[in-house]
Amino acid sequence: MPALNDSQFKIIPYHTSEREHKYGKNVHILSNPFLHSHLAQLCSIDTHQPMINELVTTLYLSLIQIVVNNEFPQMRSTTHSRMSTMHPEGIFESPIIDPNVPVVSVNLARAGTLPSHVCYNALNYFMNPKMVRQDHISIARQTGADHQVTGSAVSGHKIGGTIDNSIVLVPDPMGATGSTLIETLDLFKQHGRACKFISIHCIVTPEYLKNVTAKHPDLIVYAIRLDRGLSSQKVLDSVPGTYWAEEKGLNQNQYIVPGGGGFGEVLNNAYV
Repeated sequence: MPALNDSQFKIIPYHTSEREHKYGKNVHILSNPFLHSHLAQLCSIDTHQPMINELVTTLYLSLIQIVVNNEFPQMRSTTHSRMSTMHPEGIFESPIIDPNVPVVSVNLARAGTLPSHVCYNALNYFMNPKMVRQDHISIARQTGADHQVTGSAVSGHKIGGTIDNSIVLVPDPMGATGSTLIETLDLFKQHGRACKFISIHCIVTPEYLKNVTAKHPDLIVYAIRLDRGLSSQKVLDSVPGTYWAEEKGLNQNQYIVPGGGGFGEVLNNAYV
């Protein structure tokens, strides 16, 4: 007997709770108390390893679910359930995530190493593992004599082939200036035409959003939180993006305020 074609399983609608803002349709600032609770603990001055890694893992396991539900294509699937031996109607039909879409998770060493591994590992459980890969980039912000960020430099990379028709994920905890993300996308766009570029963050700043959306307007951004803590009270009282040019989330050394410190240092317990 064929599948029953139950109308409720033609698609699985999914809607994410998001903050209102004026940064454009490709920016998603999540409204999620569960994630904010874990992020608050992660950013606390009293939180150290090994709890830091556990919190990052929890956050990115949740973030990859949100991104997949929103951004990955679905397909119709039918499976013979255990009840099909007794009932011909025992066909489990449902839309599922299309497992054969190529996906690349980009490890931006060093802050992005654990987030990328968490996403890569999670994808292999429901995607076709032959279609999922993890690429690696050694990249670091460059600063001038005044300690201002002047850009990012790639010192090495291992890119496993073309990105044609792929969904490229860049899990990077802190979106501060955007220089690292811009350099990364500049590099990857030399390796084919992806169907989507998606950055996945714990925290972003208005400065980051302005820079990355100007340089790469096709980028889709997901973040748990927006930090603009050095802005005026007028700005803080407004919907994010209303006074974008006046919003400020970076201190004189380009670290996020309130933020959580430099996550490359924090995650690796190496303050250099």
